[in-house]
Amino acid sequence: MTAVLVGLEWHGGGPGSGTGPPDIPSNPRRLTTDPCNKLTRRSWRKFHIGVDAGTGQIMAAELTINDVDDGSQVGPLLDQVTGPIASSTGDGAYDRDDVYGAVAERHPDAAVIVPPRATAVPSETADTAPTQRDRHLQQITERGRMGWQKRSGYNQRALVEAAIGRYKRVIGDTLRSRTHRRQATEVAVAANALNRMLEFGRPRSVRIA
Repeated sequence: MTAVLVGLEWHGGGPGSGTGPPDIPSNPRRLTTDPCNKLTRRSWRKFHIGVDAGTGQIMAAELTINDVDDGSQVGPLLDQVTGPIASSTGDGAYDRDDVYGAVAERHPDAAVIVPPRATAVPSETADTAPTQRDRHLQQITERGRMGWQKRSGYNQRALVEAAIGRYKRVIGDTLRSRTHRRQATEVAVAANALNRMLEFGRPRSVRIA
């Protein structure tokens, strides 16, 4: 299974309980995503990525024009990930019903780990049938926002920022192609190259005694 960290933040969390995200397998794949603005000769583009929290590899990527809403790319990113998803993590910009819906539609058992907005209030069914968002609010009330971040696994979202930083350092922060279709191919090839580099650089430990 994969834990996804996305465009705002998708991420897989830790063990669940009655007041936290649902239980997930002990060895899930985790994916996280985030948008990254890229400057072309003529206009800005947004680069949305989904990162596997277990390996740090870019598992999904979407290139859009600058005014495309980040939350709208959650579905397209998840559609690129093969196999089940354990969780999806994103920042507060993903605190939206359609984001929760996009995850539930594709992976009904996946946890959605997104910090509720400061003005968020529980749903009408919070006492009888709490949603994932209701449980997040309850944990924040009981443990504070920092406690919730630690318990939910939200802090793994930093893996997305690391992936974007790696992309900019290795590939660069500009697009070379002129048409959108070729630009999308360009970033897909670049993401694949980064994944191969990451795999080559990862040590493989073998127990000998």
